[in-house]
Amino acid sequence: MRYDDSSPTARALLTLELLQSSPGITAGRLATRLGVSERAARRYVGILREAGIPVESARGPYGGYRVGRGLRPAPLMFTAAEALGLVMAVLDGHHDAADPAGPVGGALGKLLRVLPERVAAPAEAVRQVHAQGDTTTPAPAVTAALVQACAAHRRLRLGYRAGERGVRGVRDMEVDPWAVVVHHGRWYLLCWSHTRDARRVLRVDRVAEVTTLDGTFTPPDGLDPLTALEEHLAQGWTYEVEVVVDAPAEEVARRLPRSLGRPEPLDARTTRLLATTDEPDWYVRRLTALDAPFRIVRPRELQEAARELGRRLLSAAADGSPPAEPPG
Repeated sequence: MRYDDSSPTARALLTLELLQSSPGITAGRLATRLGVSERAARRYVGILREAGIPVESARGPYGGYRVGRGLRPAPLMFTAAEALGLVMAVLDGHHDAADPAGPVGGALGKLLRVLPERVAAPAEAVRQVHAQGDTTTPAPAVTAALVQACAAHRRLRLGYRAGERGVRGVRDMEVDPWAVVVHHGRWYLLCWSHTRDARRVLRVDRVAEVTTLDGTFTPPDGLDPLTALEEHLAQGWTYEVEVVVDAPAEEVARRLPRSLGRPEPLDARTTRLLATTDEPDWYVRRLTALDAPFRIVRPRELQEAARELGRRLLSAAADGSPPAEPPG
């Protein structure tokens, strides 16, 4: 998404920003900042006046343009979901928008500062979380409710879609939401499940409904959400994974994140990697970071995902020439 600063409306808005930030700015300086002639600069001032903005001017060596006292910013009446949706859309279009020092990030910060705290807080939290890396975008209303509940330490009842595309239906869960974390492009909720009486990691894009309950909770002392997430992601999913790697356990641990499993040394040069996953295709692509020979012992779904990936890579590498004839 590219901001078109050449349109008259965009130039007029930029003119207003310059008048507000530099009271008394002359037509010449205004023209230089806008990159237009003085005549064009005066025309943009005229557009602002026609829109009802009280732009005052004074002649003489100390004269210039300034915005009169009659201007008051219109109130921003966003719901938390609307504000969060706007922030997420900006972050998707501008991956540097999480940086408050950049132009887009600076503009986003100005917007959040004039919003009520109850609306701005979850949006600002999402912006900070987004800075961890490239992300996919779950439903803004759901994400807003989860972020707010984490900040307020409010217990929730969730409708959670089990399995890919909810093939196993939606089940109710009562949870204490600890933190919303982004990891490898996915949004997760780290929480304590009262339904299972255990710590759980839930995919935010699979949360179908959020209901705030009366109860509150106290998060664990010294909680490191990202570390806890990575430790948990290696367990508790549908498919049990076993991979034998021809490399020492220390090397495997160095090359793969904790979320891909627990490396166990079989001997000084061979390692068994144990994990669980819901997404064999995603998991086998991560295994390619090993840069060492490995063999998938189980499950069958992961073996088939590896075969499919191999077929795709071989097809991409084909040059179209017929295979060579076997010798003899």
